[in-house]
Order: sequence, then C-alpha cells, then structure tokens
Amino acid sequence: MNSIKNIKYMKSLTNYKKGLRLVWSPCKLALKGLIGSVLILTGIQSSLQAQEVQYTKPSWYFGVAGGANFNFYRGTTQQLTTGFTVPSAFYDGNGVGLYVAPLIEFHRPDTRLGFIFQAGYDSRKGAFKKVTSPCNCPEDLKTDLSYFTIEPSLRFAPFKSNFYLYGGPRFAFDIANSFTYRKGINPAYPTQVADPDVKGNFSRTNNSLISMQIGAGYDIPLSKQKKRTQLVLSPFVSFQPYFGQDPRSIESWNITTVRAGIALKIGSGRRIEAPVEAVIPIVIPEPIVQFTVNAPVNIPTERRVRELFPLRNYVFFDLGSSEVPNRYVLLTKDQVKDFKERQLEVIAPKELSGRSKRQMVVYYNVINILGDRLNKNPSTTITLVGSSMKGPKDGRQMAESVKKYLVDMFQIDPSRIGIEGRVKPQIPSEQPGGKLELVLLREGDRRVSIESNSPALLMEFQSGPDAPLKPIEIVSVQEAPVDSYVSVKVEGAKEAFSSWSLEIADESGKVQNFGPYSQEMVSIPGKSILGDRPSGDYKLTMVGQAKSGKVIRKETSAHMVLWSPSTTEEMMRFSILYEFNKSTAITMYEKYLTEIVIPKIPTGGTVIIHGHTDIIGGEDYNLKLSIGRAEDVRTILESGLAKAGRSDVKFEVHGFGADQTLAPFENKYPEERFYNRTVIIDIVPVK
Repeated sequence: MNSIKNIKYMKSLTNYKKGLRLVWSPCKLALKGLIGSVLILTGIQSSLQAQEVQYTKPSWYFGVAGGANFNFYRGTTQQLTTGFTVPSAFYDGNGVGLYVAPLIEFHRPDTRLGFIFQAGYDSRKGAFKKVTSPCNCPEDLKTDLSYFTIEPSLRFAPFKSNFYLYGGPRFAFDIANSFTYRKGINPAYPTQVADPDVKGNFSRTNNSLISMQIGAGYDIPLSKQKKRTQLVLSPFVSFQPYFGQDPRSIESWNITTVRAGIALKIGSGRRIEAPVEAVIPIVIPEPIVQFTVNAPVNIPTERRVRELFPLRNYVFFDLGSSEVPNRYVLLTKDQVKDFKERQLEVIAPKELSGRSKRQMVVYYNVINILGDRLNKNPSTTITLVGSSMKGPKDGRQMAESVKKYLVDMFQIDPSRIGIEGRVKPQIPSEQPGGKLELVLLREGDRRVSIESNSPALLMEFQSGPDAPLKPIEIVSVQEAPVDSYVSVKVEGAKEAFSSWSLEIADESGKVQNFGPYSQEMVSIPGKSILGDRPSGDYKLTMVGQAKSGKVIRKETSAHMVLWSPSTTEEMMRFSILYEFNKSTAITMYEKYLTEIVIPKIPTGGTVIIHGHTDIIGGEDYNLKLSIGRAEDVRTILESGLAKAGRSDVKFEVHGFGADQTLAPFENKYPEERFYNRTVIIDIVPVK
C-alpha cells in the first residue's frame, strides 16, 4: 500500500514540473532555426564580390555549441522524496548527458582577450552504483537531472592564435529532476515477485545553482578569407568542478562534469580596401657585420713542450663494478721493480686512441705513481675514500680494491692506508635538483678519492681532501699549436644572424663547407682545410642567415700554409683544472700561478691561454664557460706580472667550449671529461 501511495505522490510532483519543461521548448526551436541558417549562409556566395577582394577575420561570431557531458556523482542520497526513503543509501555514480546551446562570441583578430556567451540545455543525467538492501535485494537508482544554463566566459588566446582558453561562472536553473528507482528480488528466492519501478521527482532540489567552469578550444576555419561570411568549427573541452553543484538542499550529493564538444560559428568580415597609390616596397636594412680571416704565416717550427701535467687524485670506477677498470695500468710484482714516473710511455694502457693517448698514459698509471711515491716517502699516509650511489658499503669495496693492489704489488704497509665509504664525493658533479645528463655526471661521481696531508704527495701550495697529486713532467713534441689555426671572426653575428657558415674554395673551385656556427669567432686547424697540401690560396665566403630570413654573403681571400715541424723551439705548458660548472679558479691556484708559473715566463715571451669544457651542457653555455675560465687565468697572471713590474708579455686568449675537434682529450670516460674542464697555459719564448 505504501508503494502505491508513493507512486501517486510522485505523479503529482511530475505535473508540477511540466510547466518548467515548457521553458526549454522555445530554446529547441531557436536552435533548429540557427543551425538551418548557418547551413544556408555557408552555401551563399555574393556575386558582387570580386575575386581579388579580401576581408578581415570577423570580430563577432554567432552559432551553436553541442557536446557530451561526462557526469561524475559523488556523495550520498537516500531520501528521494518527502515521503519516500530507500532502504540503503546510494553513493557515487556517473553518466553521459547532452549539452546544446546557442552562442555569441567576440574577439578582435590577432588579439588575446574576448568573451563567449552561451545559454542552453545542460543534462546531468546518470546512474548511481548498485547497492544491496537489508533484505539482500539489489537496488538501482537512475536520474534524469537537467538544467537551463547561462555561461558567460572570458576568452584568452595566449599566443594570439587559433588556440584559446576560457573560463567563467555557470548559472543553472532546474528544468527536470526525475528519477527511476528499482528494487530487485533476493537471489535466494527466485520465485519472488519484484516491486514495480518507482518513478518520480526528487524533493528539496535547488532550483538554481551558481558554479564555474574552465576550458580550452581551437578554431578551425572552414571558409577562405576572400569571403565576407566566414564559418569556423571549434572543438572544445571544459571542466566544471563540484563547487556549487549540489542538486539538492539535503544530503551530500554533488556533481563534477567534463564536457567535450564542437561549436559551429559564423561571422562577417570587414572588407579590406585596396590601396589607391602604388605600394612602396619596404627595404629591410642589411645587418652590419664585419667578416675577417686570420691565416697565420705558420713559419715551420717544432715545438718541444716541457709540460707539467696535473695529476687528479681520483680513480674512476665503472657502474656496477667495484674492481679497478681495465683501462688503468695494473702491474705485476716484477714490473713494479722497473717502474719509473719519467718513462710511463713504456707501460701504456690497453684502451687508448687519438689525441688522448699521450697524456692519458700518465693518468692511467695514477695508482702506480701513487705506490711509487709512497715507497719513496715511507712516513706518508693516505686515505682512500670511495663514493657510490649504492651506499657507503659499495664505496668501501671500491677503495679496498685500490688498497689491495697497493699492498700486494707495491708492498705498502696496510696501516698507512685508511679506508672510507661515502654516497657522494666531497665535490660532486651531480648537483641537487639537476635533471640533465645525469648518467655522465653520476659516472664522474663514482670514484675513489686519494686524500693526504703530505706535501711530498701533493701539488705545490695545495691542501685539503681534494687537493691534486704532484704533477708529472712530460717532454714531447707538440702537434699543430693553437696559434697556427685559421681564425675566422664575424663581429656582430650574435645580433644579426640566427646562424652562419663558411664556404672555402681553393684555386680549382673545390668547395668545403664548415658550420653552422652561432658564436662570433671560430678556429679551424689548417690541416682540416689544406689536407696534405703544403699551402694554397683560398676564397672564404661567410653565409649568414639573418633573423629576418634574408641570406647575407661576405667574401674574403687568404693564403694558407700547412704547419709542419722543422726548427726547434722549446716551450712550457701548465694546466689548471676546474670542477664541474665552475669558471673561477680555486683560491689555492692563485698562489701556484703567481709563484710557480709566472717565474717561468721569459722576457718578451708569449702566453697562449686556451680554455675548454667537457661535453656536458649546451654549446653556447660551454663556450662562455671556457672563455670565462681562460680570462680568469689571464687576470691572475697579468696581476702577478704587474706587481713584479713587468709589461713585456704578450697574451693570447681563446675559448673553445666543448669543441671536440679542439679538446685536449676525448669524452668517452669520466677521466677524460674531468681533464677537459681545463685551462692550458702555453709559454712560448721570443722567436
């Protein structure tokens, strides 16, 4: 009997809502008329328009938007009407409803701001999740909730393009709030007769709601600009959070909606009047750049280099292994007896090639050099600190590998060698918050650091846990020096060009291409241009791509001579090593440069300073970093010479960044990358 009473009650409430539904009927008619008008207008082409006539994009658009509302119910509802409460509360659910609305839109062409106004039918229909009543009967609840909405929005095109964002308030007026409740039978009693469905309207619903929405859309023109009437198709998506979207004034039911759809818009452009007078072409001035080439005479000399090669106090380990890598030279007991620092080239590593070979022979003997020095200085002690991302235990195992080799092969007393394990070294390459090229940085941080307080082991004026070991003196013949390279300078290139390149043609017209470049000065080894030719006359053409799109060409010529050894000229070389991403020399290097390097500079000599970086980081950044390092060293040397009352020294400063054709070493292993973070100081006597 109660069910029959409830049904009658629901019918009376349904009649109450019929008047509200009539509000939507005129909207349907208006929408149908608007869609028909849009389709008719797109087929009309005015015969009065000449083919050459152009129109602006419209500022005002009228049209219709349609799409699907993806509705998500949250919260609970149980009392469906004043006299009807279901046995179990329903909670959460979802559904898809129709959205359709006429629209008005305003935004001037090629501007960012505008507005959109939409008013129409907005369905929030859906179904709650199935629940079970105390009698073990399944219960279902579906709703046909719908509103008449008014949605004014601010339109924002961040790039002044067809893409736009929009957002604003949403005013919703209830036009339907019916439900269908179904109670099934207990599965244990299959012959039981199910109760009839209960249909009605929710009681205590909110007749009006105020909420908000944000969304994005993209305008796709369907008409050519030569037509006055222009049609646009705009896919869009919006998000309407649950704030303010409570259908009822009781319980906790709220709705979140994601809307996706398409808007069809039509507008009328303004005619662009053809100019009466002749069009005067706009002449874009050619960027001002100065193109110069310096090709040194390259008087044949053989530079014998007496180099103090710095010795890093690190042994780098491969990822996943705590054994000393094969690229390091590991001696037998018989070989240890004949080991000498000044004859390292006799004992070469297995995995070396190219320009790194000579100096890496030194470095890959670092453990043997350490063992030899410990034997020569029996009172010295060291601490081996292993750093591993796997933890201090793995770091200690790495350090134990180095210690075991020193004890077994060089017979070092174990008590002279301390062991520690860390996660990060004292001066790590990987910095907090870093996200780029982490693999290379972590390879550099997986190492064993050799720490000591003994001056007999360390570089002059150095102290602290990461002080380098005393350098090795190397005497060798230098390959083509930096001051023999062909230098090309394009002053103003950074402001004038997006990039520039070189075309170098010989006497027969054969062309070689170099670049593209972004910096203002580049250096090219003469051999890269001449090949095996002893000399030649060349025409060099700079081809610049201006930022306006214009191509600028400038030409010059140069006579080039291949550098080759003949007479003897001796020079000295020193190196300053930098930590990762640092451009300022460590304070302890200033005393070294002042008291060790400056006294070696002869009267009237030339100091050639060239800075380098490893391959980690961007090209432009590394170039600036290498120049900063080289200038930093020159500043210290010039200051020291001035204090000594000297002004007879000529300086040449070069920054090569990460240029792998000019770098001192390869970049395959962390050892090589650490040594590429350097400034090399060549001291050349008067010719």
